[in-house]
Amino acid sequence: MPLRRTITAETVACWWLRTRGYRIVARNWRVRGGEIDVVATRGRLTVFVEVKGRRDPAWAAGACHPGQLTRVQRAAWAFARRHPGSVTDVRFDVLLVTGRGPRWRVRHIRGLGADDAAMPAEGNPVRW
Repeated sequence: MPLRRTITAETVACWWLRTRGYRIVARNWRVRGGEIDVVATRGRLTVFVEVKGRRDPAWAAGACHPGQLTRVQRAAWAFARRHPGSVTDVRFDVLLVTGRGPRWRVRHIRGLGADDAAMPAEGNPVRW
């Protein structure tokens, strides 16, 4: 996928999150072995967001795979270690950004994770 489209999808995702009361803490946060597209907070909840931008919703959903979510989770642990005390309630989400501007569509999938024992399917936050 071209870099420009990815940046645009992340920008749309950040805008969408802000309109729902989230505060964007970081974008494209990288560590060795992992990356988080967006880190957002709302109250005590910290949400690590993987953004998938595609024209077709099926392609966007198919772009998320367990290996990638494991890398996001690994980066989230590193983020928590570098920001001690600021990360307590945690959730891993995916935002599927489809279409083209100005007709973007966003689907918010809450509570995904590489480790189902650590992240319930209901999307409830986990205490770290």
